[in-house]
Amino acid sequence: MAADQPARRRRDPARRIEEIAAATERVIAARGIEGLTHRAVAEVADVPLGATTYHFATKDDLIQAALQRAYDRYAAALEEWTAQRPHLTATQLTVLLTDALMGCFGSQRDQQVVQFELYLAALRRPALRPIADRYTETMTNLLLAYVDPVTAHAATAAVNGLTLRGLAGTRLPTRAEVEEVLGRILTPNPALVGAITG
Repeated sequence: MAADQPARRRRDPARRIEEIAAATERVIAARGIEGLTHRAVAEVADVPLGATTYHFATKDDLIQAALQRAYDRYAAALEEWTAQRPHLTATQLTVLLTDALMGCFGSQRDQQVVQFELYLAALRRPALRPIADRYTETMTNLLLAYVDPVTAHAATAAVNGLTLRGLAGTRLPTRAEVEEVLGRILTPNPALVGAITG
């Protein structure tokens, strides 16, 4: 090769795949899953169209990559959250979960919308269901550090339901409503405890 010719840049396949998956999330954030196309992803990722179809043959492959990426980010955030809070009372857990959930309706709303849209894509795409299962398992495992298994499953269901209601509904749940629901699950109901032990 002549000295004055620039060296040909080597492509890093792993980096290219990551760029395309990240661009897929951005396209879904802007257009929804209905607006997701290989061409749109290629434009956002600033890669040739052939690069997206080479690494992700179908639209479902793009969705799966974006869902996995969103899950990895979610799992890392929950792991860090738990590591910083090794011991919590039921009341502290209720307040902190409420803080996190209310954040889903504020500064984190766009990210949460994309995450839920990807999660709900598993309704019609069986290949996505194992990743969707991991979302539930990861939240439940976080809660198992503080509560019993039945309570952890109930609280996970409540968090998912409250988040979806707040993102998709016409009215956001208030902080008081969220804290009341989570508090009822995470702390014993005094009336029921009295009735059982009385």
